[in-house]
Amino acid sequence: MKDTKHISRSRAQESSAAIEKMYITMRHLFNRGFYKPMGVSGDTLREALLALRPEIYGNIGEEKVELNGLLYVIERLPVGIEECRFINLTSDEGYSKSHFQAIVPPKRRRNCYRIDEEQMNVEITRGRSDIYDILTHLTFIFIESHKIRNRVLLDDAGEVSRDWFKLEQAVSQNKKLTLVEKEKAISHASNILGRTFEEVLEIYDAFGSVTAPDRFLHVIFWLGKLAIEEVVDNNKRTITFSPILRERLGHHIHGEIWATNIKEVLKENQLLDRPIHVISANMHSVMNSIFATPVLKTKFKDKSDFFIYEELSKSGAYEVRNQVEDVALKYGMISLPDTSGTNIDVQIFDTAKIDWAKTSFPKANTGDKKPVIIVMDYAFGEQAYETIDELLKPYKKETLLNVESVSIMGKAGILEGGKGDIMIPNAHINEGTADNYFFHNELSAEMFEGNDIAVFAGPMVTVLGTSLQNRDLLKFFHESTWGVIGLEMEGSYYQKAIQSASKIRKSVPLDVKVRYAYYASDNPLETGSTLASGGLGTTGVKPTYLITIKILEQIFNVK
Repeated sequence: MKDTKHISRSRAQESSAAIEKMYITMRHLFNRGFYKPMGVSGDTLREALLALRPEIYGNIGEEKVELNGLLYVIERLPVGIEECRFINLTSDEGYSKSHFQAIVPPKRRRNCYRIDEEQMNVEITRGRSDIYDILTHLTFIFIESHKIRNRVLLDDAGEVSRDWFKLEQAVSQNKKLTLVEKEKAISHASNILGRTFEEVLEIYDAFGSVTAPDRFLHVIFWLGKLAIEEVVDNNKRTITFSPILRERLGHHIHGEIWATNIKEVLKENQLLDRPIHVISANMHSVMNSIFATPVLKTKFKDKSDFFIYEELSKSGAYEVRNQVEDVALKYGMISLPDTSGTNIDVQIFDTAKIDWAKTSFPKANTGDKKPVIIVMDYAFGEQAYETIDELLKPYKKETLLNVESVSIMGKAGILEGGKGDIMIPNAHINEGTADNYFFHNELSAEMFEGNDIAVFAGPMVTVLGTSLQNRDLLKFFHESTWGVIGLEMEGSYYQKAIQSASKIRKSVPLDVKVRYAYYASDNPLETGSTLASGGLGTTGVKPTYLITIKILEQIFNVK
C-alpha cells in the first residue's frame, strides 16, 4: 500500500484562497445588508485578511500597530470616520441636495456625509470594486484598533494604562499642541503603538492638515476608544448597506447616465458621425501634450517639453494650467465635469477646430473626416467595464458610434523595475478566475526606447484590489509561466467591454484598435516601494506624457 503523500499548500496558494474567501464573504455580507466587523459576522473577513497579510498593510499580523498602512488607508477614508460606530454604505441618494457637507477623502474620490456623531455615510457610485476597497480598508483599521486596545486596556472592567490617560488629555485640548506637548504625547503614543518615538515622529505630520495638525493623535485615540467600548460595553461597530445600494449595484445606473451625457454633447456639436478615439487618462495630459508647449514657450524659454509638463504638474501651478486650458477651450475642447455620480470627468476634442500650427503636432494628418477625441478620467476597478460598455453602445439604439480606437494610459504596480518605469501589456489576466484577454496592442516597447526609462512588455494581471495583494502571490504571477510584468485594476474590464462591443454586439467597428500602456506607481515586491510608502512626486510626469504623446502620434498619423 502506498504511503499517503502529505500535500501542503504554498504561501501563494494560501493567499489566493484567502482572496477568494474575502471576495465571497464581502458579497455575502452585502447581500445580507449589514455586519459587525469585529463580531462573529466579521470573523471570516478578518481571518482572511490576516492570512493574506497584504503588502500594502505592512505588519498587520504583528502586535505593533502598522503606521504606513494606516496612513495609506486614512487618506482614502473620510475625515472623522475613526469616530463613527455606524458606517452606512449608500448609493447616490440625494444627500448632495441636503444641508450635509460632502467630505471627500484626499486620495479617493467618493462623497461621504457625517450624519451625526456616530454615523458616517459613504456613497458608492463606482461599483463593486469600491465596496471591496472600502471594506478591506475598514477591516484593516478595525484590526489595528484592537491592537491599540490590547496594549491599553488593563482589565475587563475598563481600567486603562497611564499612557492612554495621557493621550486622552492631549487629544481633549481643542488647540494646536506646542512642541513640548506634542513630543510628550508622541512619547505616550509610541508606547501604545509598540513603535519607537522616532517612527511616530517621522509619520506624525503626514496625518495632519492645516486645520488639524495633530490629527495623528486624534485618529489613534478614537480607534482605540471605540475598540475599548466594543470589549467593555459590547458597543460593536456596524457596517450597513442601504437598500437602494443593494438594489442598484451591478445595473450600470451611473455608467448609463454618464455615457448618455457624452453622446448628447456629441450630438449637440454634430460630432456623432465622425471617427471617435477614446482615451482613458487623467484630465491634463492630453490637453497639455497638444497645447502646453506653444502656449508657454515664451514663459519657459529654452526649456524642454518635459520641464514644462513638470511645472504644470506642480500643486500650485493654477495660473499656467488655466492659460493652457483657455487656449484648449478656444480650439475645440469641450469640458464635461461629471454629474452622473461616476466621478469620471470628460473632455471632448474636436480636431476640426484645432489650429495645428499652434500645437505640439504641426505635422498632424487627420484626413478629411476630422477625428473626435473623448478623454475620460480614470475608472475604478469593475467600473471600467460599466463605463466603456455603456459608452460603446449605440446612441438611442440606432446611431452606431464610429469608434476607431480605445487607448488606456494608467498607473500600475510593476513586478520588475521601479517607480516611473513603463509597462506595455499584450494580455490581461483576471485574478481569481484566470479569465484572460489577449489582444494586439498598437503600442510596443520599442516605441519607448531611448528615453532613459525602462520599458517592460508582457501580460498584466487585473487584481480585485491593490490592498489584496502580497509578495507570495505576486511572485507566483511573475516567476511562473504566466510571466506577469505588473498589476492593475481595470485592464481586463476595459478589454471585456471592447471585445463584446466590437466582436459580438457589433456596435463599434470590428477592427477597433486598442492601446494599453502603464507607468509604475510602485513595486510591491520591493520593501519600501509599495503604494503605502508614498506618492510618485514628479517621477510619474515623464512616463505619463511619453505614453500620451505616443497615443496622440498614432491618432494624428504623425510619423
